[in-house]
Amino acid sequence: MAKDSGRKVVASNRKARHDYVIEDVYEAGIVLSGTEVKALRMGRASLVDGYVDVDRGEAWLENVHIPEYTEGTWNNHAPRRKRKLLLHKEEILRLEARTREKGHTVVPLQLYFLDGRAKVEIALARGKKEYDKRHALREKQDQREAQRAMRQREMR
Repeated sequence: MAKDSGRKVVASNRKARHDYVIEDVYEAGIVLSGTEVKALRMGRASLVDGYVDVDRGEAWLENVHIPEYTEGTWNNHAPRRKRKLLLHKEEILRLEARTREKGHTVVPLQLYFLDGRAKVEIALARGKKEYDKRHALREKQDQREAQRAMRQREMR
């Protein structure tokens, strides 16, 4: 039986990179039920409101929406349930210590399949202020304009 090789992205949280300064990135396994895996394979999930909570030495992914599997029966999963993350003890302790600091949180960046296994990419992040967001947007826009000007120059 051949497994899927490579990385198949199911959902990504683009808003997180806009709202937070990413400091550290981790890859974690995720404990899912059968219908959740099937719903993910259909490519449906939302990470927008998701966050990671460390409780009694375990990391939990909360507020991530995986819709019910349409072909599922009465034992379908709850769309926004807490899901356990599989991380090394040292990683969990490091995340717990850093999230106690003011302004730090852990947010999911991507949900994907790696060699047939569901994984989530989480990041230790610090919230951006409104002026930081505006500055980042302005920089991105300036970069685009510079690229556009360079292309125009090359065409002449």
